[in-house]
Amino acid sequence: MDIFQLIDFYNISSVLFFLGFIINLFLAFVIIFMERRQAGSTWAWLFVLFFLPIIGFIAYLLFGRQIWRQDIFKLDEQDKVGLEHIVNEQIEALDKNELKGHSLELSKHQDLIRMLLNNNASFLTTDNKITILTDGRKKFDSLLHDIKNAKDHIHIQYYIFKRDGIGKEIIDALEEKLKEGVEVRMLYDDIGSRTLTLSRFKDFKALGGQVEAFFKSSLPLINLRMNNRNHRKIVVIDGKIGYIGGFNVGDEYLGLDKRFGYWRDTHLKIEGDAVNALQLRFMMDWNSQFNRNNLHYEEKFFPDVHSQGDIGVQISSSGPDSTEQHIKYGYLKMITSAKKSIYIQTPYFIPDDSLLDAIKIAAMTGVEVNIMIPNKPDHPFVYWATYSNVGILLEYGCNIYIYEQGFIHTKMVLIDDEVASVGTANMDFRSFDLNFEVNAFIYDAKVATELKNTFLEDIKVSSQLTTEIYESRVLWIKIKEAIARLISPIL
Repeated sequence: MDIFQLIDFYNISSVLFFLGFIINLFLAFVIIFMERRQAGSTWAWLFVLFFLPIIGFIAYLLFGRQIWRQDIFKLDEQDKVGLEHIVNEQIEALDKNELKGHSLELSKHQDLIRMLLNNNASFLTTDNKITILTDGRKKFDSLLHDIKNAKDHIHIQYYIFKRDGIGKEIIDALEEKLKEGVEVRMLYDDIGSRTLTLSRFKDFKALGGQVEAFFKSSLPLINLRMNNRNHRKIVVIDGKIGYIGGFNVGDEYLGLDKRFGYWRDTHLKIEGDAVNALQLRFMMDWNSQFNRNNLHYEEKFFPDVHSQGDIGVQISSSGPDSTEQHIKYGYLKMITSAKKSIYIQTPYFIPDDSLLDAIKIAAMTGVEVNIMIPNKPDHPFVYWATYSNVGILLEYGCNIYIYEQGFIHTKMVLIDDEVASVGTANMDFRSFDLNFEVNAFIYDAKVATELKNTFLEDIKVSSQLTTEIYESRVLWIKIKEAIARLISPIL
């Protein structure tokens, strides 16, 4: 390389460096002043942008851009007025102490009910039956049984849907129902189901099935909205049976992936008026992506259900389309309301300061706090941030359990053997602020006790993390924890 080439190279490098600096400065301005992020997330992105200028810019385009807080999940005006009427009626009933349902759990936790009504229009239903499903094969056997008995329509939505063994079983069952004249609509997340393409549903669509990808990318291999994932898992059958929980569709959820081993998760089968809320959630998600055949209110979607159940349930949703973190608020209210015990199962434990402080305060006031996390990572940085956070709680007397039998993916919070939340939201920044999530908040001692018993059974195949074990970790683990903590707001 002669002197002129060297000068040209230097000049080009200087220009690129200057452009990179200007772009980073602009992004920093956007992040600090234009986007309403939490302080931890802001600092984490500034760290990435200024220490990794080019890589940070690409990472921001793919993972950092926020969607505008717009109403992407629209209701028809008539439906919106109807929902507001239900919510206002229930708030008025709370004010007059005339809330439908007379269980002890409902009367003791009216403040949580009111909060979810006010913040998320999560109307309360009190006539539900719930079946708890913790094993993948049993969950899918139950789902396939209900699909095969469907008479009118099937609405199915998953974050991850793979056309492997169990995925093919479900598609085959859905195609059989299509041949019988049952309406079938399927929605999957474009990022979560990255191996799935609409072209693979040729036979399904030829039979009349409708399928759509959430936030589908117009660019091959690149999705500029990949940071906002629809993490919900909802199935509604005939408006009478609903499924919600942590299981996606894939053979690993049957425990067939050697990397994870047995897959421990929690899913709910619901029969009762809470299914109406799941139906409404599916319809709004469907309409947000699919403009040719929008779903509207029809009586067949919301039939009278005589479940003979008596369990109180509120279905709460959250996502980046809202300025409020509804499910996080629900978790926070539960934890601060606990008087005796708290049980938490989550694959990712990366709470913000408000939740972490609430757990610390609960422990210091004598509430028994039990937290269970996996023994292996599916995302390394997330795992080390999780390990670091539970390590902090050891100082406050919390009981920390490491699930050893396989991988635990359950998202469950339970207090005082009275109120539980089960759904799709992890205990982390992504679920609270970036993903679209849905949880069931359940007011029933029997269901709470059954969930507690599953936790106690899981302890039998778990090891307990002690202060001595945590403090004996090697320097390399401490370094990984420190890095993971620093970037945890953007994980």
